[in-house]
Amino acid sequence: MRSGVRVGVDVGRARIGVARTDLHGMLATPIETVPRTAPGEVPETGPSPDVVRILDIADELDALEFVVGLPLSMSGSETASTQDARDFAARLLAASGRPVRMIDERLSTVSAQAALHRNGRNTKSSRPVIDQVAAVILLQHALDSERATDRPPGILLDPSQGKGSD
Repeated sequence: MRSGVRVGVDVGRARIGVARTDLHGMLATPIETVPRTAPGEVPETGPSPDVVRILDIADELDALEFVVGLPLSMSGSETASTQDARDFAARLLAASGRPVRMIDERLSTVSAQAALHRNGRNTKSSRPVIDQVAAVILLQHALDSERATDRPPGILLDPSQGKGSD
């Protein structure tokens, strides 16, 4: 198991859930929910405010890498949100130079909602927290996968090609 803090990112249309791991990669915990920069507000040059905030978090934590959720349909095919998450991950990579891994996030938001409902919280008042919990779930999944396989999880984005590789 590699040591170092990882930052988990659950990209949504309105909000981005952010989580982190401990230095030893054992446990994921929530950090915050970052408001998503609207597509029309993304600057032509330089990172958008949402990317800047996530980069600040990574810098504060001296993060090893980013783990970004890859939303797929239940059948495993891509959805409209899949390309949005890929584009956001590519922007993180370009702005930070830190490795970015994409992890299948099917059911992470559903699991987060169910966990909050079990603890007596309704969906409407919990939306910002749901995003953080979804980031924790996808990041913990990545940690568990790495521990089980002794291989870094997911798809590593290739900075020279803008694509993923294993």
